[in-house]
Amino acid sequence: MTIKPINTGWIEVICGSMFSGKTEELIRRLRRAKIAKMSVSIYKPIIDSRYSDGHIVSHNQSEMESHSVSNSKDILNFSKNYQVIGIDEAQFFDDGLVKVCKKLADSGKRVIIAGLDMDYLGNGFGPMPRLIKIANQTTKLHATCDMCGGKACHTYRKSTDDNKILLGEKDNYLALCKKCFKKNMKKDV
Repeated sequence: MTIKPINTGWIEVICGSMFSGKTEELIRRLRRAKIAKMSVSIYKPIIDSRYSDGHIVSHNQSEMESHSVSNSKDILNFSKNYQVIGIDEAQFFDDGLVKVCKKLADSGKRVIIAGLDMDYLGNGFGPMPRLIKIANQTTKLHATCDMCGGKACHTYRKSTDDNKILLGEKDNYLALCKKCFKKNMKKDV
């Protein structure tokens, strides 16, 4: 449960590996804000068109209407009249997202961000490490390891494509625990 002081801005970050339920948790929190009669606006990077251009969609097909934007500054422009701002796939945004989230919170808005905290190499991904640092609340979710069934915290890329960004699902990625991730990374080297 999130307790937010009245009339103050607030930043929440939901992070974890692929298939850990980040978007599902974002949708859950945004639906609860709507039940509380708060005005909600949701944003995702224009690059993420895997399921829908006009919705954020979880892996289990839960969805909410959203706006696709080309850069983080667009979020400031479109969210002026909303109390709660949801941002999905934050790792794909530019580094300006940190400043945007601070400005939104400083203006009294609740900002809920979801994204991968690490890339497929186990390094911080995009603006996520900086967002985690400034968050008032951070929730780290875990998937189930696709190899051993343990608690997965890493996203392992199955393909040999070495681009930082490669959109995909189970066709390109596995959720792995730390031990299985390290074992498979050694095989790739």
